[in-house]
Amino acid sequence: MEQAADPVACEACGRDLPDRKPTGRSRRYCNATCRSSARRDRDRAIRLSGGNVKDELTDCARHAYLDAIGTLDSGSFDSVRIDSTGEPAAVALLNAAAQLAMQLARPGANSLGAVGAARELAVAANAGLQVAVDQARADDHSWKEIGDALNTTRQAAFQRFGRPVDPRTGTPMARVALPGAAERAAAIFAGMAQGRWEEARRDFGERIRERLDADRLASGWSHTASLVGAFERMGEPFAHPSGDNTIVDIPLYFEAGEANGRVTFDGDAAVIGLFIRPAGP
Repeated sequence: MEQAADPVACEACGRDLPDRKPTGRSRRYCNATCRSSARRDRDRAIRLSGGNVKDELTDCARHAYLDAIGTLDSGSFDSVRIDSTGEPAAVALLNAAAQLAMQLARPGANSLGAVGAARELAVAANAGLQVAVDQARADDHSWKEIGDALNTTRQAAFQRFGRPVDPRTGTPMARVALPGAAERAAAIFAGMAQGRWEEARRDFGERIRERLDADRLASGWSHTASLVGAFERMGEPFAHPSGDNTIVDIPLYFEAGEANGRVTFDGDAAVIGLFIRPAGP
């Protein structure tokens, strides 16, 4: 059998290879640097070509989590974790995304397991968003710039992500929302939509209860319906602290338009504010 001739040039840089020793394998690279460079080029080519995923058999929506699955040790779908010493919020986000991808990708997946994984991803994403805003502030970006990036106002961005300092003491103010505030606010608007006015007023504080009786509450809801039609559904409520209070904002969807509902709770969990405003452009 005819023996193939040894290569004469480095496959990475193209320079002449040194003479081969009498024993040993043929050289393909002139040094370790060129060998490493060639290996990186091969890995890059595999990634760009899609690896072992056949495009004609796998739709685009699944490529992302197929790639993620290929990089994980997934002996058990329920115990996937990405170990890292990096930013904790980033690690939590990657782990939550991997869990959701696994739940959605495996045949016969538990749909409730996927819902739980999606919720964990949403929690991790919110934490990651807080870290991103903190980093933007550390880089001297203004609240106006951050609000623009979030498609909201600078005041709304600060109320959600800011870290205010108490001017009386110079210490950071608490940024913890009242537990259960989002669910309670949603129940108030659900009661209004179903005409259960006294039930909607159940958590009202003394002052707002005096100013907003059942008749005025019904009148205000009817006025909203006259502008945007019948109520259809609520969006995801968002609770955030504001000083000693907790504010809950809820998107409200009607047949001919949208509105923003807002409920404010004081530190004793009593409702001290209730508004429905037209949604912004």
